Amino acid sequence: MRIHVVSDVHGRADALARAGDGADALVCLGDLLLFVDYADHSQGIFPELFGAEKATEYVGLRTAGRFDEARAMSAGLWAALGGDPREHIETAARRQYERIFSAMPTPAYLTYGNVDLPRLGTDHLRPGQRVLDGEVVEIGGLRFGFVGGGLRTRYRTPNEIDDEEFARKVEAVGEVDVLCCHIPPAIPELLYDVVARRFERGSEATLEAIRRTQPRFALFGHVHQPLAGRARVGRTECVNVGHFRGRGTPFALEW
Repeated sequence: MRIHVVSDVHGRADALARAGDGADALVCLGDLLLFVDYADHSQGIFPELFGAEKATEYVGLRTAGRFDEARAMSAGLWAALGGDPREHIETAARRQYERIFSAMPTPAYLTYGNVDLPRLGTDHLRPGQRVLDGEVVEIGGLRFGFVGGGLRTRYRTPNEIDDEEFARKVEAVGEVDVLCCHIPPAIPELLYDVVARRFERGSEATLEAIRRTQPRFALFGHVHQPLAGRARVGRTECVNVGHFRGRGTPFALEW
């Protein structure tokens, strides 16, 4: 069996269409939507609505940690645009999801990341594409467990949940061969982004489950440029499968 795994797609429908080539199935660990591209400020929902110049200003404030100013700027732009901001975001998100799920190969097993809007994405699923969260599926004789979403942060991305809810999903998965999450286990070198120069949040519940159940692999994404892409916990190989929007190539798992 050969499984291709992607995470942090962030709108890369072109590369996603080829991500299943040569594989028996595709696994996607979330963050399908692109709100704003920190490398190209002309890409994403925000610049689509307000232009690249405003996106550059917004990214600059957030990168500098000036989140209150970024939120105030954003609020002013939404007020000037008129209407309900949620409607504008959801309309743009639906267009992205339609492109992503139309391009996504099948069979595909996926969970959502912290920037996703699950209730919108599910509307665009095609036959052969299955969403799992706190659930287990057998692929090629191995048990794959899926835990989606992210933990609460000062960034306030749409699909962040409380630690307790996240831990319940980890517990529901139980013992598996491959544990698939959007965010990493709480191991410092896996959480530090060397370009953004900050630590992202990881899951203590996931790390404890890895120590206790020892799956063969723990796969995740979320940190785009990690200090370390791999770490071993007992017999478990913890692997960041890579920033798919930037790389355009999947991680391959074979057995």
